[in-house]
Amino acid sequence: MDNRVKRIALTVAALLVLGFVAVVVGFSVAFHRSPLSVLAGQLTPTPQELFHKDHILVLAEGLDYDYTDTDQEFSKQSRSDVIKAINLDFRTKNVYVVSIPRDMDAVLPSGRESKINEAQAEGGVREAQNVIASWLGIPGFDRYILLRINTTKDLINAIGGIDINPKNSDALKGTGPNGPIDYDDSWGHLHIHFKPGMQHMNGEQAVSYARFRHDWCSDECRILRQQQVMSAALNKLRSDKFNTLVHLGDLIGVFNRDVQTNLTRDEQLSLAQMFSTMPKDGLHQKPIDYVDTKMLSDGGEVIIPNQAQKQALVQNMLLDPPVPTPTPAAGAVAAINPFSVRVDVENGTGIAGMAKRAAAVLREKGFTIGTVSNAATSDVATTELHEHSKITFAGLRVREALGKAASSAPVIADSEPATPEASGDAPQSDVTLVVGQDLVPSLTQQASTQP
Repeated sequence: MDNRVKRIALTVAALLVLGFVAVVVGFSVAFHRSPLSVLAGQLTPTPQELFHKDHILVLAEGLDYDYTDTDQEFSKQSRSDVIKAINLDFRTKNVYVVSIPRDMDAVLPSGRESKINEAQAEGGVREAQNVIASWLGIPGFDRYILLRINTTKDLINAIGGIDINPKNSDALKGTGPNGPIDYDDSWGHLHIHFKPGMQHMNGEQAVSYARFRHDWCSDECRILRQQQVMSAALNKLRSDKFNTLVHLGDLIGVFNRDVQTNLTRDEQLSLAQMFSTMPKDGLHQKPIDYVDTKMLSDGGEVIIPNQAQKQALVQNMLLDPPVPTPTPAAGAVAAINPFSVRVDVENGTGIAGMAKRAAAVLREKGFTIGTVSNAATSDVATTELHEHSKITFAGLRVREALGKAASSAPVIADSEPATPEASGDAPQSDVTLVVGQDLVPSLTQQASTQP
């Protein structure tokens, strides 16, 4: 068993929001003005003016640590235990988070094949940015954020703790019922004893829960728990702004003490102004899956990424995320004849038969069904509709037919609609429906009511 103690940190999206709130309110205190007047005062340019682009890519790393003989934490020459590639989209005020498991196979500048998190230990944040950007296939990162020891614990404590429902791997993956999580690791200072059900956690408890990976799902579910903790922190910030103000001093202290970043103060304030009005559903998180393991010559073991899924996440979340679908004129969507819309259906739930059930629902409502298959990944949380059609609002027409359960599903329009002359891998359908886990209850219920 790996004896190095790993540190779980919140993703940079949560950290940025916390830091941005602290910076905005900090300025208001310094100038004896309300936060709203600070924002209205236009103290800094917009993010587009500062960065000269419509989005930026940020690398977030949570550093691991170990213990000395006297039981003191240290992180000298530490590896990155948490790796997040973040897209801050200024057009939509959405935040896209792609999680990279620390054990992914990578080649370092020295030519040595190793785990991707070794880049931070070998050459610091500069080397980590270069290695991770190359591994993802992106031009580079615009900024970085490093989360030091105790960042997560301090952040959670600074907002007075969070409310969360602990989940075992079966519950997280939708393969079985929830149940207790019990684990003791005296060497790693990790003692976890959680029962199912909503409960209040302080920083140490939340970190312990997010660090847990000692069951069949391992790192994959650890990333899901990180996301769960981050979402709980964001929800508290959104729903209890008075609490945020009360703990302002603690928040500013955490950001100044525990966070290293090359975002300037003006950049932080500008981003704070923009993302203070981030949509409630504006945070999108996905981990990169792995398909195999590999033993290295030095005896270490790395994991091999799902290349197709990785490329799709990079394209759809980091390089070219969807822009909002224009609101149609009244009656325009209903006027589309469903028979004229061909739909391919892909199952992204990991539960057998969901694509067939969705296809049956659409076929019954008059749509032409093309291929029915599995998606590139089996852990799609939110249903997606990819629109390739020249029929305006074809994706919205399909979403409407799926009912209320699909009302939040994004419609992602291809930049170039498919044509009859298209060849190769170009979609031959008008819409590709990727069934997510949010549709499972609705599809299951409909199937149970059919004769």
